[in-house]
Amino acid sequence: MKKVLTKMEKLLAKAALASASQDVNSTCRYYVYQEPVPECAKKLSKVK
Repeated sequence: MKKVLTKMEKLLAKAALASASQDVNSTCRYYVYQEPVPECAKKLSKVK
């Protein structure tokens, strides 16, 4: 059971990283409603 939980945690961490990376590299259509990007997530940006 512990091995399954460990694998699920790793999978969830990878999914969260992929989601954060995608969010950093996209913008909202309505710039007024776009939330500010945290400093730690800016490191994932493709545009420097």
